[in-house]
This record gives sequence, structure tokens and C-alpha cells, in this order.
Amino acid sequence: MLHDHTPTDAAHTVDRRRFLALGLGSAAATTAAVGAALTPDDHAAAATTTSSGGVLLAADEFDGAAGSAPNPGIWRFDTGTGGWGNAELQTYTDSRRNSALDGAGNLVITARREADGTYTSARLKTEGTFTAQYGRIEARIRIPRGQGIWPAFWMLGADIGQVGWPACGEIDVMENVGYEPGVVHGTVHGPGYSGAQGLSAAATLPNGAAWADAHHVFGVDWRPGSVTWLVDGVAQRTVTRADVGTSPWVFDKPFFVLLNVAVGGTWPGSPDATTRFPQQMLVDWVRVWQQS
Repeated sequence: MLHDHTPTDAAHTVDRRRFLALGLGSAAATTAAVGAALTPDDHAAAATTTSSGGVLLAADEFDGAAGSAPNPGIWRFDTGTGGWGNAELQTYTDSRRNSALDGAGNLVITARREADGTYTSARLKTEGTFTAQYGRIEARIRIPRGQGIWPAFWMLGADIGQVGWPACGEIDVMENVGYEPGVVHGTVHGPGYSGAQGLSAAATLPNGAAWADAHHVFGVDWRPGSVTWLVDGVAQRTVTRADVGTSPWVFDKPFFVLLNVAVGGTWPGSPDATTRFPQQMLVDWVRVWQQS
């Protein structure tokens, strides 16, 4: 049985508008500090904030005024159209119509059908501001719903500009396609196991419930040689270096984080008469923990 998760009071002792970058030490090759410099109190708070024995390294809690932009010291935007390799229909923008804080502690990514029948949405990323290598990477999200709607929380290898995809590696922490309201998927992609050949895990809610009905915590426990998917703290599947056989294991290096809502594409299909717009993905927080 999966349960909605509310952050503990201890977690909220951390400065809530800043992405903390405490240094991943031996557990990571690269962690770029973003936002203001940490005070000793910040370090103390983070050091005593734990999730399953882990130390909180980084967090964005999305507190701020309603209508304000996501922290530009953390989040950058992919913009434009062209299908994004999946025959997607939306144009990604950096407009507050498609991504903004709601004043209640959420980042809201909004997919819209515009007056001319086109679709707009947003795709945010930490490329160039923050990378992680290993740890427990989690976000508390309420996903949107509807045929043709495709929300995702995922990561790409920071060397994508040098080696391309899938050699950079991709870790999909959570994806949902609207025609499966009760199922979320996690997948890793790399050379020899990309696209439909990716290694996947799926989590299904009981009794016909939909993931869009409430916030849930989606995460991975990422360690040297393994990735374990977690939903509301429950492990779903672990993939290891052995699972890719003779193909390269491309997950022992820095990755950056992405959040987006796509519209249409080869996997979810197009919206239809049942799809209501706008559709919104609410992200309560994103956190990176170093696991012991």
C-alpha cells in the first residue's frame, strides 16, 4: 500500500528557498554551489536532517510569492518545439504562464492548449547550475492527468553535450502517460538499452486510484553500480551493472535534474476530446540526500 507523504518538521528547518549545495565529497565528483553562500546554521540544519539515514545535501522547497519565477540560480529552461525526439506536440517556454511558484510552496508546471490549438508547457533543468553523483534523489509531486499528458522527473548525464544521448545516460525517476492514471514508470537508458529497450520499474496504485489524486514522493537510491526506484519510500526495483550485460554502465558520473510536462508523443499519444486543459504538475520539493 502506498501512502501520501508529508515532510517532517525537521526537514523544514532548512532554508526553504535556496538549493543547498554542501559538497558531495567522496560520494560525488561534481556539485556546483548555487544560490547564496551557506551560513554555519545552514550546515548544522542540513547535517541533522536525514531521510533513511542520509544527510541532506541539496534542496529546493519552492517557497516564494505566487507568480514568481523558479529560482534562476538553480533552474534553467529548455525552450522551443520540434518534438524533442519523441514527436511531442508542445512548445516549451520560460513564461510564467507555464512555470511559476504558487505561493503555497509548490512549483507549478502548466501545460496549456492555446487559442490557436497549439500546446505550451515548460521543461526545467539544473544543467549548468547543479549536478549530483550518487545519493537519494527525491521530489514530492502531484502529477497532472489526461490522455496525451506526459509528466516526468528525470536526470541526464552532464556530459550529454560531449557524448550525446544515450551515451550520456538517462535516469527516469518518474514518468506517467495519461492513459495509465494508476501507473508510474522508472527507467534507465544507456547505449544498448535505450528507448523501448530501457530497463524499467512500474508502480501501480490499488483499487483504481490515480497518481494525480494526491502528492507522492518519487525517488531513486543511486549508488555506484546500482539504481533503485522508490515510490513513497517503498523500493520498486533495483538495476545493477550486471543487468546491462556487455553494454556500458553509464551512471557512475554527474547528472543534472529535469522536471517537465510534455503533451503528446509516440508513447502517450495525442490529447483527445476527454483531455482537459490546462493541466498542472505541482512540485512541493526536490531534495538530494547522501546515503550512508
